[in-house]
Amino acid sequence: MTQIASRHDTDLLPTHADAPPVEWHVSDALIPYPDALARMEARVAEIAAGRAAEAVWLLEHPPLYTAGTSARPSDLVDARFPVFETGRGGQFTYHGPGQRVAYVMLDLKRRQQDLRRYVSALEAWLIGTLSAFNVTGERREDRVGVWVRTPGGEEKIAAIGIRVRQWVTFHGISLNVDPDLSHFGGIVPCGVREHGVTSLAALGRLVSLPEADSVMRVAFEEVFGPTADPAAPL
Repeated sequence: MTQIASRHDTDLLPTHADAPPVEWHVSDALIPYPDALARMEARVAEIAAGRAAEAVWLLEHPPLYTAGTSARPSDLVDARFPVFETGRGGQFTYHGPGQRVAYVMLDLKRRQQDLRRYVSALEAWLIGTLSAFNVTGERREDRVGVWVRTPGGEEKIAAIGIRVRQWVTFHGISLNVDPDLSHFGGIVPCGVREHGVTSLAALGRLVSLPEADSVMRVAFEEVFGPTADPAAPL
């Protein structure tokens, strides 16, 4: 079994013991952003109404930029790909092939209604995933996301951007497995000018998306609790 780095109890955000497991969805095809947003919002409404289980949806997008609620127009340097405004927190980010996006739809009423703890749990999930590939992910007090130390200083390897409606979370995280890092050049990623971005591949970890998915699932369960394969697509 994959070994996950140790973490503090405050990083854990399990559901109630009698709650059903989180459905674990994986899409192989590139999903257009508007389609993903519509499907995610529909599922969030179902979860909030008590008609659906919590879910995590792993996917890839075609190359695009998204603008969070704090995005500054000056941080869009070169709109070489479509730009989508979104209600998640944060600034500009890039999504594209080779990057594993995970949309996380959890009911915090079943867990703990604490957004800071939720973000901490997402960070712990990413850090645990990276540790399985012998990469040390780190938090920063003044920056959201997960960072790694490199010979040039430090670079971002995973981004976090969330939104909550009726205490149900959506949007989520993105992990750079092997994207084209030059595509980040069209924006100031997450508004941070003094640090760059990296990926598992750039760090010498040649990992397929299915391999990353498997490790992400183990790490997720250690932080958030059990998962189950879905009976139907999202």
